[in-house]
Formats: sequence, structure tokens, C-alpha cells
Amino acid sequence: MDDRSSSSNRQSPWLPFESRRRARDEKREAVLRTAVQLFLEQGYHRTTLNEVAERLNITKPALYNYFRGKDEILFECWAIGNERVADCINDIASGGGTGLAKLRKLIVSYAEVMTTDYGKSLVRFDVRDLTEHNRKIVNAAKRQIDRAFRDYIAEGIADGTIQPCDPKMSAFAIAGSLNWIGHWFEPDGPMMPDDIAEEFAIRLTEGIATVSKPKKADQPPGKNKTSREDRDEHHARVTARATGQSKRARRRLR
Repeated sequence: MDDRSSSSNRQSPWLPFESRRRARDEKREAVLRTAVQLFLEQGYHRTTLNEVAERLNITKPALYNYFRGKDEILFECWAIGNERVADCINDIASGGGTGLAKLRKLIVSYAEVMTTDYGKSLVRFDVRDLTEHNRKIVNAAKRQIDRAFRDYIAEGIADGTIQPCDPKMSAFAIAGSLNWIGHWFEPDGPMMPDDIAEEFAIRLTEGIATVSKPKKADQPPGKNKTSREDRDEHHARVTARATGQSKRARRRLR
């Protein structure tokens, strides 16, 4: 038998290109998940790359295969959270409904993002810790989110579902309340993210709405108890979505 023929049939010790890229993406995702958890637990400045590496059971130099430094990791965590909000805004904009309906949808979506680790990255960390280039990206994204809130309020005023008010001040009040969720929400707390989001959608618009409240608002969250298994399943779905979205975020922001 020809030695060359037998050699060509041997399995290569190297993984196919797609498999290698997938493995690299998975490791990169693991770095981000671990880092954002540590940043939230003990603060960005008090967290070292050595601690990130130790929790991942790798060496610190191995981290530099995926990120140039800690500030790049921080920006990437922010980018994932921001893309989730941007996707929500795009979905709402492509649908129909009154200005009030769109505003409530945005409140619900934004509140749910704020209950995730990557969502908390939007409000818990200081933009001054980023490079000047990345700070500009963050500030531009914040303006886009603010504009979405203002536009839906103005649209509601125009179609009669929202009482005449100052869209700018109303948007500031709503966004400020939603951002605070990122500071106090605990995954193992008594309320599920969707319960919080639905309640906030009513409470933050009842003072400016001119239409009747949805039926669900008549029942405060907590009446229907949700099992811990349901809560765990919810967070598993959130993590899975964030994993896929982070890949798109890297392609857009680089």
C-alpha cells in the first residue's frame, strides 16, 4: 500500500478552522462572563486580571490571547449590554402601536436588560475608565437610547395616548428609574425580572398616560408565585442570548 495514500487518510491533530474559531469564541465568552461577574462583585478597579485568570483556572498571559487589557474587557461587556438594548429598540420601531404602547414596550425590554450582568454594565461602571475612542461610542449610544424614549413620548402626545408633557424631562425620569434597577436587582430575590419590568411599565407611565391601564397592572407582582426552577430557566435563556449577541457586537464595534 502506498505510504502517501495511508498518510492522507490519517486524522489531522488540528481541529478544522470553524471548530477552532468556535472554541476561541467560547473561551472569549468565558473570560467576559467571569470578568463582568467580578467587576460587579468587587468593583472594576479592585478586580485584577490575575483574579479573572484564577477563577478561569488559566494563566494571566493566556488572557492576552483574547483581550489587550482590562479596559477592553470592560468595553466589551458594555457593548453586549448595549446591543441588547439596541435590538429591543429596533424591534419596537419595526412594529406598530401607539406612542404609549411603544414606550411601555421599551420600558419592559430595558428593565429586563437591567437585570442581567451585561445590562448592569451600562450603568454600574465609569465611562472614564475607557479609552477616548470607546467613550465616544458609549456616549453616542446613550444619546440614541435617550432619543428613543423621547420620540415615543412625543409620538404618544401626538396620537393622544400620552398627556402633554416635556418629552425630555419625562424621558430623564423614566430612564433614571430604570437604570437604578441595575444597582439593586438580585437574581435570587423575590421578584422575577419580567414581573419587575411589567410593574415598572405601568408605574412609570400611569402619570402621563391618557388611556386605561392594562389588566395585568391591576395585579401587583408577587401574587402568582414563580418557582426557583422557573427563575433558573429564565437566567439560562438570558445567558444564551447574551452569548450569541456578543459575537454580533464585536463585529459591529470593531
